[in-house]
Amino acid sequence: MRGNGFARFILLGAALSAAAVLLAGPLHRMGVDYRAALSLLRWGAMAAGLFTLLAAAALVVALIRARPKGMPLVALAVGGIAFAWSLSLMMTARTVPPIHDISTDMDDPPAFRDVLPARVNAANPADYDPAISAQQREAYADIRPLTLDAAPDDAFRRALALVDARGWTLVGADEAAGRIEATAETRWFGFKDDVVIRIREDEAGSRVDMRSLSRVGQSDLGANAARIRAFLRDLQQGAG
Repeated sequence: MRGNGFARFILLGAALSAAAVLLAGPLHRMGVDYRAALSLLRWGAMAAGLFTLLAAAALVVALIRARPKGMPLVALAVGGIAFAWSLSLMMTARTVPPIHDISTDMDDPPAFRDVLPARVNAANPADYDPAISAQQREAYADIRPLTLDAAPDDAFRRALALVDARGWTLVGADEAAGRIEATAETRWFGFKDDVVIRIREDEAGSRVDMRSLSRVGQSDLGANAARIRAFLRDLQQGAG
């Protein structure tokens, strides 16, 4: 009876820990401050790790003493999945630089204009910091301008259509200036990242530069580089 009570405690702890991990993102989408949501994720992950260890120990005891193994097994699975997923995020954070502003042109990065009013309360400034360029070059050497065999107006229309297809919120589109501004959201947390696309005439047709900047967070976990990489790849394939 006492063993069953401890097993229930472990199962409840694992379930609550997993709930904290899984709900951190949706709670931020509902208006909870991102710092509080990230703290919930962090503490939930640590608790999930603790209850996973306790569940493993309880399972060993149940096997040795021929006790019911159902609750320890479920607790091990629930806590283990939540902890493993959280651990994958932490490992990703260790493999990418702690930056949140990525640009294909680091010498003359595309500037934000239309989206600036929406960034008034953003934790990260919209001005480009040249100090991060070395970290970007080392981590994301493939992030470069895209040259298209197309006139600037054609490249602009294709880029604009691709922004719409991705479901980003269009903030500004100036064909004469060759500039598109939009806001993308991360899937789980709903963090807002602002994007500016600049299209200029080039000898080969058009040169497309792109910049993606997170509003909050020191590290973007590689999200901005991945966004630029995927967008320019699809833009190139669509033009081909």
